[in-house]
Amino acid sequence: MSCSSAATGGAGALRQVHGGGLRAAAEHYGIPLAQWLDLSTGINPHGYPVPAPPAAVWARLPEPDDGLEAAAAAYYGCSALLPLPGSQAAIQLLPALRAPGRVGILAPSYNEHARAWQTAGHAVEALPALAEAPLDMIEQRLAQLDVLVLVNPNNPTGLRFPVETLLRWHAALAARGGWLLVDEAFMDTTPEGSLLPACPRRGLLVLRSLGKFFGLAGARVGFLAAEAELRAAVGARLGPWALSGPARWAATQALQDRAWQARARESLTGAGACLEALLGEHGLAVEGGTPLFQWGRHADATAIQDALARQGILVRRFDDPASLRFGLPGDEPQWQRLAAALEGL
Repeated sequence: MSCSSAATGGAGALRQVHGGGLRAAAEHYGIPLAQWLDLSTGINPHGYPVPAPPAAVWARLPEPDDGLEAAAAAYYGCSALLPLPGSQAAIQLLPALRAPGRVGILAPSYNEHARAWQTAGHAVEALPALAEAPLDMIEQRLAQLDVLVLVNPNNPTGLRFPVETLLRWHAALAARGGWLLVDEAFMDTTPEGSLLPACPRRGLLVLRSLGKFFGLAGARVGFLAAEAELRAAVGARLGPWALSGPARWAATQALQDRAWQARARESLTGAGACLEALLGEHGLAVEGGTPLFQWGRHADATAIQDALARQGILVRRFDDPASLRFGLPGDEPQWQRLAAALEGL
């Protein structure tokens, strides 16, 4: 691959804790921000087109009866929901609501889960999240765990857990006061796999977000499904007006728009299949993913990420195992740009 047009900056591997971080990449490689194609997240590149909110939404404090809770209950098929300023809020708060114990968390997975439980003093055990790791390996560890934290489908490996399996694991944990916490950030394209219809149940906690499928990551809107006592405890720690009025209004519109949701599911499913095929055509085998991202292990993941970044294309790298996650391009020129860069590899 020719790097004649690449900037001279960017010595060393780019540090990534999460997807995004485009400004840091621009500085690292000396490429202007506007020239980047960011494929490092799993955010829908064609997010919900939020109309301009009424002026009163900006001028008044948020009201709890503004329609958000009703819209969420209808969309998720569950009324035991607490609105959150992004599911990250619950990820940070929930570990403090239990005495320190043993917590099993998928690895690799969304980094913030392990960080939050470790910070709160819990002993965190990494559980295999690779496709070849049978589910019974996780089940065998249940007796030693107080909490099991899963991302379903998992980010980044795409590993999926059947509803009946999760409910069996929940029953085993709840019988001795344990929790099953399931982060369903990427479930919207496959809602039949959600645990929300089974909520509320003691010891079952489910997180959802409008950041990925709806493409509204900047609005910071999420939900916790849980028993009433636990929702009240989290809500008390959040305090009043946890979500801004405009964010609540935008989320309500998105959750109510069933026609857009149906079109988005169809479009994303097709785009995800196209991305998997494109990567495979250029020797980057896909091992897992969702319609919003594709993931695979590559021994030279750092070099591949660097080569793409020198062309202004940012992808997410993981170090254990060495692997890459690709998000979706947003239009035909972006697809062509990615294809040309992959061809250069």
